[in-house]
Amino acid sequence: MACCVLQITGLIFGGVGMVGTLAATAMPQWRVSAYLDGNIVVFETVWEGLWMDCISQLGIRLQCKFYDSVLALPPPLEAFRALMCIAVGLSVLSFLMAIVGVKYTHRSKEDPQGISIFILAAGVAFLLTGVLVLIPVSWTGGSIIRDFYDPEVPMALKRELGAALYVGWGSTALLLAAGAMYCHF
Repeated sequence: MACCVLQITGLIFGGVGMVGTLAATAMPQWRVSAYLDGNIVVFETVWEGLWMDCISQLGIRLQCKFYDSVLALPPPLEAFRALMCIAVGLSVLSFLMAIVGVKYTHRSKEDPQGISIFILAAGVAFLLTGVLVLIPVSWTGGSIIRDFYDPEVPMALKRELGAALYVGWGSTALLLAAGAMYCHF
């Protein structure tokens, strides 16, 4: 019974982690403008994401623009896009493997070897997905913090951690937890 509860919990964690990975990949709030001056009135908020930049004016009007050229992007951004796209695909695949593993567990309790193959594959895939999400999210967070405290970076270019990074870190935790649960079997 505890085995089934652990499998279902892993499936839920993996599913929420999968949705979070997709959301973090699509969200434009990776880097958010930081206002450090004494001016309380803020007219524009700038969001920078993997796919587009957005400007929110007074919280009323939102303008987003996709990046014009893939070749004009900085190499780290290209790598982060690739890692996050691979992570989305792998999270969907690992979630499907986990579903098959859980269904197969309930159908044939006499064949434990067949159970462990699907469950173990899903666990390893969830762990790998968690690492793939963690790399670009943490790297971006580290560069934002480094630039924020660098006196050589102009105030207009300083950014803060965006919501997509927090979603990515939460998804990483859930994916790693799901992977650990499935690798436990």
